[in-house]
Amino acid sequence: MDEHLSPDYVKSLETKFRSDAKNLVAMNAVTSQGYQAVGLDRSFVTEAHHTFSHQIRTPKATNQKQTGRCWAFAGLNLLRLDALKSLNVEEFELSQNFMMFYDKLEKSNYFLSSIADTVDEPVDSRLSTWLLENPISDAGQWNMLVSLIDRYGVVPKSVMPETWSSSNSSSMNGVLAERLRHGAARIRQARERIDAIRAEVLEEIYRILAIHLGLPPQEFLWEWRDRNGEFHRDGLITPREFYSKHVGRDLDEYVCVIHAPTSDKPFGKCYTVDYLQNMVDGRIIRYVNLELEEMKKAAVDSVVAGEPVWFGSDTGKMFEREKGILAPEAFTYDIVFGYEDGLDKGGRLDFRHGRVTHAMIITGVDLDDSGKPLRWRVENSGGDEMGDKGSLVMSDRWFDEYVYQITVASRFLAPASAALADEEPVRLPPWDPIGALAL
Repeated sequence: MDEHLSPDYVKSLETKFRSDAKNLVAMNAVTSQGYQAVGLDRSFVTEAHHTFSHQIRTPKATNQKQTGRCWAFAGLNLLRLDALKSLNVEEFELSQNFMMFYDKLEKSNYFLSSIADTVDEPVDSRLSTWLLENPISDAGQWNMLVSLIDRYGVVPKSVMPETWSSSNSSSMNGVLAERLRHGAARIRQARERIDAIRAEVLEEIYRILAIHLGLPPQEFLWEWRDRNGEFHRDGLITPREFYSKHVGRDLDEYVCVIHAPTSDKPFGKCYTVDYLQNMVDGRIIRYVNLELEEMKKAAVDSVVAGEPVWFGSDTGKMFEREKGILAPEAFTYDIVFGYEDGLDKGGRLDFRHGRVTHAMIITGVDLDDSGKPLRWRVENSGGDEMGDKGSLVMSDRWFDEYVYQITVASRFLAPASAALADEEPVRLPPWDPIGALAL
């Protein structure tokens, strides 16, 4: 065919489309209902159920609302299980707003420091453009949460509850982005007094955050009644003391494992992504790239041992939201559109059609008699209306195709694989697809 689209060629496409009655049926259905509803395999959805051979008991679902805080919600949902045991209560949440405040403050400082470090870069270079396009967001990763907890600790949600802006963050983020870009312009123009400019901008950022989110407590009075009605009082306690006393999980033992089957990322190596941090002196991202079966075995062993698994996936793909089903088997798009072949998992990464978009925790797995996983129970942070009171069911095939990352304790990995996390990582550019942040 010619390079340009001639009228005759476009007309031939229409003629070919009309020649197949299935196309007309599909067009009528999709224009009325949308392709996802038309492509849904009702028999698969009807047979899907939320029963698992191994399931971790969890409290009611949390809700990140109109924000991109899934990574923090997922991590805090995992850690609150320790607090539930320590406090001996039925329901409990850690304050996501508290984490959000300090994450925004630290990300702002990290952005300004990155601008100062790249001040000699042309403003339209790929790196400068990448930094300036999204100076602040809600998105994050497991290591970012760990860095925040290391420095600031945690508090109960009742101590720093949600605000309108913590649940609806876009307008606040717009104000923050404007001040940060203005600060970036000042730093690039001044070339001197950079520390003073950064301090002035951070004072503005803190004021904006406090107005939107409230002031985070430096210490608070903590007292509660347990499930038996018994009264307890810790007295005044700091957020770091609360974590130590009522959560206490050793976050140093966790390893972030990825499955990135691309030619530029050989398995059995550790990777990091430049500028993928939220704190100047925080923990760098460390991803150990392992074969799928090894990553999956670590997830199974963790859940069977009663330990939830934080994971990152491309959650929008093959997702039936009402019943909470993540499964390629649930959709018959080949019938709707008339094609079957597509990119494999590595191809989706290479050609930017696959990345981590969302983080949740795995709290159950259904194993067959040979120990092979059939499906997984997933705790989301979208409230209790979706799926089984907020929990989703993920087919094992969906895990294979769309789960790119898990975080597990090192004891669930082979010693040699766990040790990779301590090696000097291979550095990847900030726009590498494996550097996508969960929303």
